[in-house]
Amino acid sequence: MKSAILQTASRYLLPILLLFSFFLLLRGHYYPGGGFVGGLVASIAFVLHSFAHGTENTMKILRYKPLSLIPIGLGISALSVVAPMIAGLPPMTGLWFEEPIPVIGMIGSALFFDIGVYLVVIGVVLTILFTISLND
Repeated sequence: MKSAILQTASRYLLPILLLFSFFLLLRGHYYPGGGFVGGLVASIAFVLHSFAHGTENTMKILRYKPLSLIPIGLGISALSVVAPMIAGLPPMTGLWFEEPIPVIGMIGSALFFDIGVYLVVIGVVLTILFTISLND
């Protein structure tokens, strides 16, 4: 679809939607949101861009195949699950830094688990949708 309106809108919406997805990711371990919802919003941003500019151009923006995000995200999530065991605690116990980070707040293992989920969701959704669109 080569619509001038959609192409122009997608140029502005891509960074706004990615920023919103990052906000949802950071908000998730305190309030509703998190890695899954943030990953879906980020995926929607890239899908919108691919509708307007084509899948090949969107793949150039990503630089890496979305499939490569899945093992990275799984690894980050798995490390956040296993990290408390190193400290002698049960798996999935929340570990938190002592001091809050300005703007972000308290950082702990829940945030790293959400980051892993965020990357997995983006990788899975974009891999499926780009595979379908490239085979059309």
